[in-house]
Amino acid sequence: MKVAMATSFPRDPLRPHGGVEAVSVQLTRGLAASDDLDVHVVTTDRECASAEMKAWEGATIHRLPWTASKTLRHFTGPGRQAVLQYIEELKPDVIHAHDTYGLMVKGLNIPRVFTIHGFIHEDTIYSGQRFSRIRSKLWKKVELAGWADQPHIISISPYVRERLNGIATGIIHDIDNPIDESFFGIERNEQSNVIFSAALLNKRKNPIALIDAVALLEKQGVEAELRLAGRATDQEYFKRMQDRIAACGLENQVKLLGEIDSIGVKKNLSEAAVFSLVSFEEGSPMGIEESMAAGVPVVTSNRCGMPYMLRDGESGFLVDPNDPSDIAMRLHQMISNDELRRKMGDESREIAKARFHPAKVATRTREVYLRAVRGTQALAASGNDTGRSG
Repeated sequence: MKVAMATSFPRDPLRPHGGVEAVSVQLTRGLAASDDLDVHVVTTDRECASAEMKAWEGATIHRLPWTASKTLRHFTGPGRQAVLQYIEELKPDVIHAHDTYGLMVKGLNIPRVFTIHGFIHEDTIYSGQRFSRIRSKLWKKVELAGWADQPHIISISPYVRERLNGIATGIIHDIDNPIDESFFGIERNEQSNVIFSAALLNKRKNPIALIDAVALLEKQGVEAELRLAGRATDQEYFKRMQDRIAACGLENQVKLLGEIDSIGVKKNLSEAAVFSLVSFEEGSPMGIEESMAAGVPVVTSNRCGMPYMLRDGESGFLVDPNDPSDIAMRLHQMISNDELRRKMGDESREIAKARFHPAKVATRTREVYLRAVRGTQALAASGNDTGRSG
């Protein structure tokens, strides 16, 4: 079966930018390991002047030029036409689109599967850009129309499934995101006071709340070291972070690691007592999945997709992202109790093995492809092929 995966894919698979690229790398690797799948990744790249093709770990990566300055224009205009033409020339048996690439393949008369990784219209509200509310409404209209068109949707979280209620008309399949298998083999070299967080540094990810929580711990005489890894995508917010660190006198307690690769993430997870992410909006963050696989307990937000990832009080704690005192209390509870961390870490790893292992995710995804193809064949055989698979 020939699969065309339309998605963001990094030039360096060891350094994916964001969750979609990280998922694409792991899913491509997992699917390509199947003897009966011929996997082709079609992506658009701002560094491309013309189409490029390269073999990678049993798959073929096709890069096409980015065509427009505005993201929405690229995915609905010339970029869409270029991707559609390229995919049609590939003649795949099934298309699997991720995130904004779902807009590109909308309406294509080939069996289609679509994975929703998040809600762009929600993220836009926290972007800090001008006219963010207006832009959010525009994105919402485009996104909802795209979801309604998809015959098969992979929901990475019950939170995503809930948001699709009354909108999606296709079949919804519940499959978690895959992570790099090597995260399950991280050797723990725990430092009991280290709190690690890996995410983009912006308002939506809410790292200032973690800084405020560490400031409260410092006032209570609790020694803690917060390591923040990630690229600053909102310079105004990043300046606020730096000012808050200085105002609280936390220059020695808060380490800004910048953007680090997967090797750096693994090193920090091996040393971390706890992983914390207190975002305002998330579907199913890769950082939480990777931490759970490594046996690192998690403190995360009690909203959106995060409560579905762990068992509160058993494999981690859920907190109010608007309440630094709540965050500080749970972090203190973690770093002060070795036995609690061990038990929660063991529970986290077992959950991760069952849900996030790349081989298991690839197997479940392959079954969705087969169902999409069979559905289209059945429609064609009955003479009721409407151009929609399912």
